This record gives sequence, structure tokens and C-alpha cells, in this order.
Amino acid sequence: MRRSITSGRGALTRRSLLRAAGGGALALGGIGALGACGIPAAGGKDRTAGVSDDFSAGEKRVVFSNWTEYMDVGEDDKGYPSLAAFTQRTGISVKYTADINDNNEFFGKIQQQLHNGQDIGRDLICVTDWLAARLIRLGWVQKLDPTHLPHAYANLAAQFRNPSWDPGRAHSYPWTGIATVIAYNEKATDGRKVESISQLLDDPRLKGKVGFLSEMRDTMGMTLLDMGKDPAKFTDDDYDAAVARLQKGVDSKQIRRFTGNDYTSDLEKGDLAACVAWAGDVVQLQADNPSVKFAIPRAGYISSSDNLLVPAKARHKTNAEKLIDYYYEPGPAARLAAYINYVCPVEGVREELAKLDEALADSTLILPDKEMAAKAHPFRTLSEAEEKTYEEKFAKLIGA
Repeated sequence: MRRSITSGRGALTRRSLLRAAGGGALALGGIGALGACGIPAAGGKDRTAGVSDDFSAGEKRVVFSNWTEYMDVGEDDKGYPSLAAFTQRTGISVKYTADINDNNEFFGKIQQQLHNGQDIGRDLICVTDWLAARLIRLGWVQKLDPTHLPHAYANLAAQFRNPSWDPGRAHSYPWTGIATVIAYNEKATDGRKVESISQLLDDPRLKGKVGFLSEMRDTMGMTLLDMGKDPAKFTDDDYDAAVARLQKGVDSKQIRRFTGNDYTSDLEKGDLAACVAWAGDVVQLQADNPSVKFAIPRAGYISSSDNLLVPAKARHKTNAEKLIDYYYEPGPAARLAAYINYVCPVEGVREELAKLDEALADSTLILPDKEMAAKAHPFRTLSEAEEKTYEEKFAKLIGA
């Protein structure tokens, strides 16, 4: 089920395209577009948006937009076995499109239609938690019917149950979790472990071989944790102090560069001795290179999620809810986790995953144990003004 980092999803992981322009939310379709298109400010709802008539009973179909390489595929990269099984069972056909390459870019595609109260031609979308929070805040997604989601309600892992931006998961369910960890190549570190952000920034033996991510919430969140600050409650002064700490690492050339997913090749070769990394990439790298290790800092790690939502005015809400619920059954959830290697948000999936791959079933990067889950910390939901200010400061830090 796993595919290699060079020929499978790791070669074009959905994370490799995040922040492609280097400017985070300042890129095309990002924060600037909020004001440019007359979209309501944070906290305001667009009154033209709302629920739609549901044509699910008469139209046995669902249109699903997802990230590139974020679905299990069949042999020779043909078809999607879990989707085919869903259709065979329910009679609901799925038009599946991997047309999300970046949260901001996708928001730019759909925002005007949603603002105008129009159907965007999709019944189900998958976006990262901060964008999910924005869409919910604007009133552009539909509230889910729990009677259509028995497996999802029963099997959702505890750490994902009650995000601040969608209490009780009224509008969303996670597709997968994203754990931000520290990765290192023990050949490049001469066998030494690297287990904290402090080591990355202060160990002279790592100078020039350290990487941080160009995703603001991951890099800043991990740095705040190392400084003893809660990423869910930090202040402006806390953020500025974390920026200053990272700036010192840039000025001293301790930090080699800020990267998207392209850190994987440098880490594998040893050009990066250690870096902040996404757990799904580490799992895939380890399959081919046992020198790649990971560490969960004592201070904890940043946890985020990609989430399924039904847009306002979608035609097939009930069908979309049935598809969400299907992926909370252990069998389909295991097949998906075995392919994408990110954190599975479904409880009770281990036995099914072990049938596919024992090593994956034992990985706490895919199925966190209680100790791992307890160290997870979300990055707090930002207001529109905070998001703009923080992204601008971060863009300056990374040279975007």
C-alpha cells in the first residue's frame, strides 16, 4: 500500500505545494482577496449564503474536491478502490477531482460564488483547519446532520473532537491529521539525537544544516512551544519574541533555509542534518532510508488537520454526509491511512491497518497512542487582522 517518496504521493505530496509562492496567506487568493472582493470581515456572515435544496434522493452522485495524491489508488495508479467500493455499496457515484493545490489558491477560486450565494459545483471539499475556520465564520458551509454520520460520531478520535473553530464538529470532520515533528538524519548528526527546537537553533554542530518549514503555523507553533508558550493562547509579544529567536538563527546562518515539502530530499541526502517536518513525509522516508529518525519534543508538537466540509448551496448534502461517514468505518479508513501515511483520525482502525501493513499499524505517527496524543497542540484560530499581521512578519523572516 505504501508508495516511495520519489515515485508516489511523496513526490508531489499535498504539503509540497503549500505556500508555493513563499508568502503564505499573502499569496494570490489569500488575505488580500478578502478585502478586494468585498467579503465580510471576520465575525460577519454573508446573508446570501445558506443551505440548499437537497437533491440526493433523486441524483445518486456526489462531487468531491480534494488535494493531489490524497486518496488511495489501485494497481498501476488506476482508479480509487475505496471510492469504487462506496459506489458499489450505496449506488452513489463519486466525481472525484484532485484540484486543490493550495488553500489560498482554492479559496480564491470559490470565494466569489460563495459570497454571492451560488453553488460552487462541489458537494464536498477538503481544506486545512484555518481555512475551514474562515469558511465556517463566513457562513459558507452547511451544518452536518448527525443522523447521517453514525460511524463518524462514534469513531472520531478524542483529540479531534472539539476544535475551537468548530465546537462539537457541527460543520466538519477531519480527513486526516497532520503532526509537525522534528526529523533528523543520524548519519549527518554522527549518531546524535535531535529532540528539540533549541537544539536546532543553538547546537553549533548543526550550523548550516537546519531546516524550518515555510508554513507559518508549524514553524511558529513549534518555536512557541519550545519557549514555554501555548500556541493556543499566545500574545502578540510572544509571537514577536519567537520571530526574533528565529531571526537570530537566520542571521547566524544556523538555519540553512525555510522549505516546503522539498526538505525531504535534502534530509535524505544529509544536506539537512535536522529539520521541522511533517510526520507523513517521515513515515515514507523511513521506508527507504533507516537513517531518517524523528523526535517528539518534550514540549509537544503542533497538530492540525485537513477537513471535510459541505459548501453552502451544494446539491447533494446527504450523499456527501454518507461519504464522510463511510471513511469513518475501520476498513476504508485503514486503506486510506496505508496510502497517505498521515495521522488517521479514526478510532479502532489498528486491526484493519495491521492486515495491510504491520509497521504502519505500529507507527505512532499514523495511529498516535495516548502519550503521543497528549503532546498535540493546536495553533489558535486567528482573526483576520492577526492573520495578516502575523503572515507579514513571517514572510519577512523567511525572505518571501
